[in-house]
Amino acid sequence: MTDARERLAAQQSALLHALLADGPAPPGFDEAALRVEADALLAKRRRVVAMIVPEVVEACGAEFAARFAEYARGNPRRVGSRAREDAAAFAAFVAGRKRRWWWRRR
Repeated sequence: MTDARERLAAQQSALLHALLADGPAPPGFDEAALRVEADALLAKRRRVVAMIVPEVVEACGAEFAARFAEYARGNPRRVGSRAREDAAAFAAFVAGRKRRWWWRRR
């Protein structure tokens, strides 16, 4: 029974990776359907972050969705993490990007 549980855990992990971290579709799943669901989950996460840190959204302007997508690809939510932690991490990500952009312009 342990082997079955390990296989199931690996399959679940692959599915979550596909949905939350832009990973490939696991065998047996419709890639297009997974992409639709992954986009919906990303949009939900983006809306939650926007409600928590509207000032960061305003600072990003029209680039908010693209910046958040870049952040989310490299920073999938972890088990037990809170939305406020995610929002704070996104704010730090944006601040770090601004500093790098500013240094390159000098």
